[in-house]
Amino acid sequence: MSIITGRGDSGETDLLFGKRAPKTGLRVEALGAVDELNSALGLARAAGLAPGLEEVVDAVQGKLVGLMGQLACLPEDEALYEEKGFAKVTDADVAWLEQRAKEYESRGVRFEGWARPGVEHSVARAGLDVARSVARRAERRVWELHESEGPLPESVRLYFNRLSDLLWILARLDG
Repeated sequence: MSIITGRGDSGETDLLFGKRAPKTGLRVEALGAVDELNSALGLARAAGLAPGLEEVVDAVQGKLVGLMGQLACLPEDEALYEEKGFAKVTDADVAWLEQRAKEYESRGVRFEGWARPGVEHSVARAGLDVARSVARRAERRVWELHESEGPLPESVRLYFNRLSDLLWILARLDG
């Protein structure tokens, strides 16, 4: 099967369960921001992260895939999504991010003014800052979708806020 289907040529794209949405719609914008975030994390990962961080980034990338599934599911299909047992972000995932942030912050990382990405001359750390800024955009798109098209789970809405905090911390780690 080819990746080229032509189904998007009319300005719409596929969602889950055979549903379609305009490529310019809020849901697709949110999905695109999460996809970009996953790619930015991949770039930081490929640049050579500090020891131990690749496992954290890998776990986050895995969660983003499930989160994209949640966003690609229209509210009327949530019961079917649940029935199929597809991955989703939960309160435990938000707590995991918060715990990782506290763990790494305890190593002496402190907020001391605005970040200057790249000042350390580390592509991996600058990549984490790019991912952080994309996480903030994804957060804005998710909130916009939540406010315009109906409620999204609190765990989905909070995930990006905690993730961007964690990424800020990780980009400031020495090593």
